[in-house]
Amino acid sequence: MVTGAGSGIGRSVALELLAAGWSVALAGRRTETLEETAALASASSDDAVLCVRTDVSRPEDVSALFSRVADAFGRLDLLFNNAGTFGPGGVPVEELPYDAWRHVVDTNLNGAFLCAQAAFRQMKEQDPQGGRIINNGSISAHAPRPNSVAYTATKHALTGLTKALSLDGRPYRIAVGQIDIGNAATDMTERMQSGILQANGQLATEPVMDVADVARTVRHMAELPLEANVQFATVLATNMPYVGRG
Repeated sequence: MVTGAGSGIGRSVALELLAAGWSVALAGRRTETLEETAALASASSDDAVLCVRTDVSRPEDVSALFSRVADAFGRLDLLFNNAGTFGPGGVPVEELPYDAWRHVVDTNLNGAFLCAQAAFRQMKEQDPQGGRIINNGSISAHAPRPNSVAYTATKHALTGLTKALSLDGRPYRIAVGQIDIGNAATDMTERMQSGILQANGQLATEPVMDVADVARTVRHMAELPLEANVQFATVLATNMPYVGRG
């Protein structure tokens, strides 16, 4: 299962997994973009792809998603917890509307929790028992950008969620890890190449990397035996201003 599969990193990971022979449930808010992802896949069979319109911040949507996956595939071996939003960019903390804060928290953190909780329930009960959850963190789980309080707070929280899930999953052969991504070339990072605010107040362009490199890393993490786990992986454009943010 890949959430946020209608674009960007989610789409790239879904296509990588489908090309490798996985059956993949594509979850996202817009049916048409999920169907576009499915159409791009070179899957051997239409039965390998399931599109489910899902708002991960809504518990009823998440329950329906996991029921559809259980009915279609019989089991769940992997959840890539990818759905997320940056929220309004460039807004100082004192001007950030509470509704905007709540939207980012509900999507990035609450959505990840709801999907992980549902995955735990299914992975504990299925036979053979177990599975893997990979959370999409961010470089912002380590170091913030200016005016990104909601996104940064949720990504730091996601690291705590990953650690707690990893511990709680041990008795049930549920492996949980996190991939922290920096400047993968997607629609969300187009502004990196036109100039983005730095910590010193200047605007600067930043290098990006091919999103396919992220997808290959997720696939590597996903295909490890459950006795092995990549707890945290950081994949970033080599020359991006991350270490020291400058």
